[in-house]
Amino acid sequence: MAFFGLFGRRRKNREVIERLYKAVVDQSRSIIFYQNIGVPDTLEGRFEVLTLHMTLVTRRLKVMPSPGPDMSQDLVDLTFAQFEAALREIGVGDISIPKRMKVMASAYLGRASAYDEALRMGDKNALLDALGRNLYGTAPKSEDSVEKMANYVIQTAKKLENSVVSDFYSEALPFFAVTELG
Repeated sequence: MAFFGLFGRRRKNREVIERLYKAVVDQSRSIIFYQNIGVPDTLEGRFEVLTLHMTLVTRRLKVMPSPGPDMSQDLVDLTFAQFEAALREIGVGDISIPKRMKVMASAYLGRASAYDEALRMGDKNALLDALGRNLYGTAPKSEDSVEKMANYVIQTAKKLENSVVSDFYSEALPFFAVTELG
C-alpha cells in the first residue's frame, strides 16, 4: 500500500501531505455546506463533502509534473487511513473493517470519477446530477442549493487549475470562498 511510502520513502512530503489533508478536511467541515446549502450534517453527508473536496485537489495533483501524482496518491492513502481510524473510533469491529473500507473505496472512486468526468467535459448538467445524487442522497434538496454547489465546484476547480506544484508546498489551497455560497 502506498500509504506506507508516505512515512518511509517519501518522508520529506509527509508534512505537506498532512497539511493538505487538514486543509481539505477543514474546508469540507465548513458549516455553510450543511446549514446554507442543505447537505445533510450526517456521517454520510460529511463523507460526501470530504470526497468532493479530496477529488478536486487530487485531480489537479495527478496531472501536475512530479511529485504531483505521488502527492495525489499519498493524499488519498492518508484519507483512507483516516477513514479506517474513524471506523475503529465509532466501534466498527476488526472483522467488518475490510468490508466497510471496500464499500467506502468504491463510493469514493465512483464519485471521483463522476465529478472528474463532468468537470473535464465541462458538462454542468452531469455535475448537477452527480452532486444532487451524491451530496444529498434521498434528503430534500433545492435546485438552488445544488446549483450553488455546482458553481462552487466549478470555481474551485478553476482556481486549482491555475496552481503549480510549488503552490501546494507553500500556500493555502485555493478553494472558492464558501462565504459566496450562502
